[in-house]
Amino acid sequence: MTHAPSSPLTHFDSQGQAHMVDVAAKAETHRIARATGSIRMLPATLALITAGTAKKGDVIGIARIAAIQAAKRTAELIPLCHPLPLTRVAVDFRIDDDASAVHIEVQAETVGKTGVEMEALTAVQVGLLTIYDMCKAADRGMVMTDVRLLEKQGGKSGHWVAES
Repeated sequence: MTHAPSSPLTHFDSQGQAHMVDVAAKAETHRIARATGSIRMLPATLALITAGTAKKGDVIGIARIAAIQAAKRTAELIPLCHPLPLTRVAVDFRIDDDASAVHIEVQAETVGKTGVEMEALTAVQVGLLTIYDMCKAADRGMVMTDVRLLEKQGGKSGHWVAES
């Protein structure tokens, strides 16, 4: 059997089979990841959110809880993620009247052997999906966009910050 060439994709073994990365030899360090995303909508939909009059209730408050819950459950959703003991998940929303959008930023933290990028990104996505779910009766054309990692710290690869 021939072996696949070495790959920068760490979730595949030398035979090209998917596997969970072995982190046993890694040092436990304080790890932080920040991610962001946005959801654009009709101005009338944004007005429902800011006024707190959406039929399903406090959209931002419920989306915040959903994002935190998603970060905690990332390993159940993404097949090759390690379950992590999160030490902190902070979720911030910003209303952008000019763009008729809601922006979310999540910071996830742990002390462990692997990073929390997937937890931060999953939290962003689920926070945005929750806004969509709660407002879809008023606006099915909402668009979730620009989901990305902003920064990661800790571990062997050190500190990384996205280009603006």
